[in-house]
Amino acid sequence: MAACARLCGVGQSRRCRRRQRQSQQDKDSDSDMDEEEEERIVGRVRIEAAPPGPTGPADLGTVDITANDHRVWCGSTATGSPEQPSNPQSLVELPPELLVEIFALLPGAALPNLALVCKKFRQILNTETIWRRRCAEEFGMKGEPRKMEEVGVSSRELYAKRVNLRMESRRFIKVLPDNERTDFRSLYTQMLHPYRHILGLWQPDIGPYGGLLNVVVEGLFIIGWMYLPPHDPRVEDPMRRRPLFRIHLLDGSKATVECMYGHKGPHKGDIQTVKKDEFSTKCNQTDHHRMPGGRQEEFRTWLEEEWGRTLEDIFHEHMQELILMKFIYTSQYDNCLTYRRIYLPPRLPSDLLEPGLFKGTYGSHGLEIVMLSFHGTRARGTKLTGDPNVPAGQLTLDVDLSCPVCLPDLDSQKSMDVLSRLVQEVHEQVQRGCTPRSPTCHTEAGAEQNERPGAASASGSGVTTADPPSELQPFVLPLGVMARNEVYPRTCKMCFYGTGLIAGHGFTSPERTPGLFVLFDDDRFGFIWLELKSFSLYSRLTDNLPYAQAPSVERFEEMLRSMQSWTS
Repeated sequence: MAACARLCGVGQSRRCRRRQRQSQQDKDSDSDMDEEEEERIVGRVRIEAAPPGPTGPADLGTVDITANDHRVWCGSTATGSPEQPSNPQSLVELPPELLVEIFALLPGAALPNLALVCKKFRQILNTETIWRRRCAEEFGMKGEPRKMEEVGVSSRELYAKRVNLRMESRRFIKVLPDNERTDFRSLYTQMLHPYRHILGLWQPDIGPYGGLLNVVVEGLFIIGWMYLPPHDPRVEDPMRRRPLFRIHLLDGSKATVECMYGHKGPHKGDIQTVKKDEFSTKCNQTDHHRMPGGRQEEFRTWLEEEWGRTLEDIFHEHMQELILMKFIYTSQYDNCLTYRRIYLPPRLPSDLLEPGLFKGTYGSHGLEIVMLSFHGTRARGTKLTGDPNVPAGQLTLDVDLSCPVCLPDLDSQKSMDVLSRLVQEVHEQVQRGCTPRSPTCHTEAGAEQNERPGAASASGSGVTTADPPSELQPFVLPLGVMARNEVYPRTCKMCFYGTGLIAGHGFTSPERTPGLFVLFDDDRFGFIWLELKSFSLYSRLTDNLPYAQAPSVERFEEMLRSMQSWTS
């Protein structure tokens, strides 16, 4: 603080500052202006647009500087205003409009300490432009608070606040906060900065089922969206979202947490930071989660939202048991949940395709979310949502990119025996610790692929992965392989040997079984489980997920190891 005070030209004590102001007033006494002339001074300073934030360029608007603002900033008396020195020797002597520009470039976390330097700095930091720019650059918030209140809320809530009257009291229902006094400084200091650590992707601790939570800034709210896969088996449909909680300013001064679970609207909740990269939510009014019809009505509503059908439409008895088991288990966590941070996998130039999140079919368990990442010559799929057999956090797919498999002609692909023989040959070589040799292809496209040096080669201890072919190959599933989605691509780029994780109920007797990884295009791939005679189709999740990039490759690897330990 002392160093900062000396830099700005102010003393370390009140007496020093008083002497400095007195000497400044004596120095500039000859340049005092008439009061009527001073009142006519109006300066308009247009702040140049800030660098684009996470969601786009920030609309910073203009700042009107009147003579009254000039007196407040410069500490002048009612009779006059000191003239700015031509050659300022410290920051405090700079014009207020220039200080606004400088302060707006600083990170928001440093501004409270800057306000402690002197009274002038503290008064300048009340300028709305500074905090508007901080909200835009750090959190992607732009626009006026009054216009942003409609973002992140339903039309029903807007109607309840503005139009609908409560019959017994004849008063407006206050569902949304009153933002007439809300400013960007309050938004930053009371809500955005204190809760910045919960922004990003999280995995809820719901036993083997897991999940995907995305906490983002939308309008005047921080909202936690639970991402749900589309209804089985429509794997290429967009993800579904359901709000679990939201944070907003109450009366423009206090951040309030509300639980969004249930069918009775927002109600009181709480958020606690347990430790780094972990937080928990708690509902303080669990009666809002209950329905008038009891558990039966709650189950029917949950089934329609989760699966898009009724129990009568599901004829498979084993599938009915799995659905009922999931409802009973997950309903225990409707009042308190713990979340652990997850990151999106980093991308390297050598990756076969862009890593990320994919939706995949898993038989009677429905659709699940898988994270595809690359590790040298390996591609790995980690479950973000799971089931009682293979829980969330486990490595569901492990693909060896140094072991390409050339498909035979289209008629031979229909034979399960031919495909099994090709994959088993590579699997046995891997088990013996030998370098798998590329199998002989029966098509011209396959022969051209084998002739390429990158198809499958080994020199010393290094292994070169196969390059993607320039032409697509025809593809068809073997007869007898069960697929939840009959509509799958009929051409593919490449195929690789890999293993998939299977286990009994309760994750008992887990083992890795050989299979075939099929790359269709940049957004879709599949996996044929030879032992199960089943096919899983995966489609990329295209939603925008800010604040989710891994800080480094090491942090991402550490996260993967932690995920497996959560459910092991």
